[in-house]
Amino acid sequence: MIYYVVIMNILGFLLMGADKRRARKHLWRISEKSLFLCSLLGGSIGTWAGMYVFRHKTRHWYFVVGMPLILAVQVVLLAVFYWQYLYEL
Repeated sequence: MIYYVVIMNILGFLLMGADKRRARKHLWRISEKSLFLCSLLGGSIGTWAGMYVFRHKTRHWYFVVGMPLILAVQVVLLAVFYWQYLYEL
């Protein structure tokens, strides 16, 4: 599970960098849906970090609000899962 999350976060970070590079060169872009999907599938930290490292999508309110919100929901779900697991032992 840890490997999956690490890979998804690296992927999210790289996708933000690739999309920024494509935007500068006026090439075919990575869809916003794909960026959000990567974030939802566990890459929210990497995608959020990529936003600010590459200064990409930081003017879009739905990214500025959405990425931290996805991360917060994932942290809450992880905490609930963790507490449930602890109480079952």
